Amino acid sequence: MDDISSILKEKGLKVTPQRLAIINMLKNTKEHPSAETIYKTLSSDFPTMSLATVYKTLEMLKNIGLVQELNVGEGSFRYDANVNSHPHLICYGCNRVDDLDDSALDDLLGEVSKYTDYLLKDQKLYFYGYCPDCKKKMTN
Repeated sequence: MDDISSILKEKGLKVTPQRLAIINMLKNTKEHPSAETIYKTLSSDFPTMSLATVYKTLEMLKNIGLVQELNVGEGSFRYDANVNSHPHLICYGCNRVDDLDDSALDDLLGEVSKYTDYLLKDQKLYFYGYCPDCKKKMTN
């Protein structure tokens, strides 16, 4: 958390308990929560924090490169503290969002680069389907 405080200070931003709680929540989950989920989770610890504060904080964290915003097609964004370029899996059934190890795509990225002659620097790749839990429910 000291690293986060240092980064915020270096950027000339206030270090507030709410900001630290939001980034801490994102760093300690693989859930890819929405702003609303973050707000609901933290509201008992920070009863005076508004949903607008959560949105503003997420926008600020995105702009300084501490979180990435995911558009998974459900009308609101999800957030991920893993800012390294990596693909995501999205479940049609329950809207679960999981990370996919990008080593699974090494050959694909190399092929795209070779085929297009682009120097690839980043990717946003989403795979859609049914998670193991939803898949199991479908077969029962």
